[in-house]
Amino acid sequence: MIKVLFICHGNICRSTMCQSVLQHYVKQIGMENEFYIESAATSREEIGNPPHYGTVNKLRSVGIPVVPHRAVQMTKQDYEAYDYLIGMDTENIRNMNRICGGDPEEKIYKLLAFAGKSRDVADPWYTGDFDATYEDVVEGCKGFLKFLGIPFHMGK
Repeated sequence: MIKVLFICHGNICRSTMCQSVLQHYVKQIGMENEFYIESAATSREEIGNPPHYGTVNKLRSVGIPVVPHRAVQMTKQDYEAYDYLIGMDTENIRNMNRICGGDPEEKIYKLLAFAGKSRDVADPWYTGDFDATYEDVVEGCKGFLKFLGIPFHMGK
């Protein structure tokens, strides 16, 4: 089983969107039983809150089910529990390394690196642009599947 943890600052916008999108993709290709996908925050600000309404609305508009989720904070134990810890931006990566005490097994990645890009995933908390965030998430999730050697050619 491939265990993936998506991480952003609050765990209500980007990481939850990634969790929902990747879960949808692996279900479409019949591999949902081969993945364990979750999301978490580097902060405590939104702990217990559901996905942001902007994330929910964007995913519904494209026909992707929103995973049932309440924001949780990433822990040091997550480093051992997951194969891939995927952050949305440079600040997340820095905080993930701090929480985990480093990355000796090279499990920490920035999402858009899987799409060959070094930039951060657009943060809709500040931009209000959930469309741009969704495009980044789609690009990163498809890149991640390609990185794993899993062909994915379906639509968004």
